Amino acid sequence: MNAVAAIVAGIVGTIVMTLVMVMAPKMGMPKMDIVGMLGSMFGAPPNRALGMAMHFMMGIVFALIYAAFWAYGIGAATWPIGLLFGAVHWLIAGAMMAGMPMMHKGIQSGKVPAPGAYMTHNGGMKAFMGGLVGHMVFGFVVALVYAAF
Repeated sequence: MNAVAAIVAGIVGTIVMTLVMVMAPKMGMPKMDIVGMLGSMFGAPPNRALGMAMHFMMGIVFALIYAAFWAYGIGAATWPIGLLFGAVHWLIAGAMMAGMPMMHKGIQSGKVPAPGAYMTHNGGMKAFMGGLVGHMVFGFVVALVYAAF
């Protein structure tokens, strides 16, 4: 496993995913403010710098996980496998969003709305699909950048 390649791939994948989230409302999708959500975990109003740092940290961690799978022979750093890993990543991460109120001070205080499983309280099926596409884009980019090393 090439950890440097995975870190670079995670950063690039997170940048591209963030751009997709910024463009989403311009395409009729719900606003997906994961930076604000993460930045308000310790209280509201959101600390956007902290939220962005957490977002990039998670992107790096997930790219390292993808690279570890590839190093152990589970898939390969190809664009189809990247898309698949991104979809599986969303199915796991989206389900965990349902438990966010247990650890999120902003939600517990009532100042931040709970996203619900797959962010469906923030736009229903459009939010689900937006999250799926965003994570698939992340996986696609991580695979291509990692493979380039």
